[in-house]
Amino acid sequence: MLFDGKFAAGGESFDNRITQLFGIKYPIIQAGMIWASGWRLASAVSNAGGLGIIGAGSMYPEVLKEHVQKCKQATDKPFAVNLPLLYPDIDKHIAIILEEKVPIVFTSAGNPKTWTSTLKEHGITVVHVVSSAKFAKKSEEAGVDAVVTEGYEAGGHNGREETTTMCLIPAVREAIKIPLIAAGGIATGRSMLAAMALGAEAVQLGSRFVCTPEASSHDAFKQSVIEAAEGDTIVTLKRLTPVRLIKNHFYDQVKEAEEKCASMQELMDLLGRARAKKGMFEGDLSEGELEIGQVSSIINEIKPAADVVAEVWQEFQSAVRHPFTY
Repeated sequence: MLFDGKFAAGGESFDNRITQLFGIKYPIIQAGMIWASGWRLASAVSNAGGLGIIGAGSMYPEVLKEHVQKCKQATDKPFAVNLPLLYPDIDKHIAIILEEKVPIVFTSAGNPKTWTSTLKEHGITVVHVVSSAKFAKKSEEAGVDAVVTEGYEAGGHNGREETTTMCLIPAVREAIKIPLIAAGGIATGRSMLAAMALGAEAVQLGSRFVCTPEASSHDAFKQSVIEAAEGDTIVTLKRLTPVRLIKNHFYDQVKEAEEKCASMQELMDLLGRARAKKGMFEGDLSEGELEIGQVSSIINEIKPAADVVAEVWQEFQSAVRHPFTY
């Protein structure tokens, strides 16, 4: 077999270190995306056998608490919270996570040493998101239970290393011993098999789950994703904070500013506040920041999250049995 794991009878579930760690049926994880990953999406993915994640990056502490409580009511399956460590109210988010006894936390955008021990002392499983083998190793040393390796194809904020998923997975696999989850450019069962053949033990999908009715992002944004063609996304603002987004009028303004060698402050002023909310949550396709991955070019319809999980899983099983049949 190309990967470390085994199917249950009839292929109805899968057993490996990730499914055991999270207590889930399939090694399919939904990314914790800002303005898209509320309790409805997280609970739908978890109920379908994957791991749903609430994206705390776009939530005030009281909003996060509400989403966690509603997710508990909507599913009796494991779910997680994605927590950007650079969030200004991080201590309040941590307090809510501990109070609500969230079972799994995915941390990102910061030093995993800061909060990993605190979370683990309360029995919480901790996963950290990285974009390089170097930081995967540092995360392992910090005591996390697993890492997500996110390649440059991914939507949203990207690593400065610009390492693509197919290069990143084997490099990280060689660097660490803990479980590895692959992300970036993965949307199908076949890409899931490719990631696992390279050393991943699960995959994390973001863009694919944006295009679901349960995602809290605006319908206009979802439509722009399924209409996106090859080359319609680009990583920009590399001097400030690299982000992959759909090209639109906002991007044109950023490009013009960068060509004129705008200062960091001028770029920050252009980005302003709530630019991502304007685009992804409010549906302003001209002036908003439309964060999405390269794989959007092969996503052509909006379908329920449970159908996405089932489709990816079925295609993965088919690819395992017949890898050279298309």
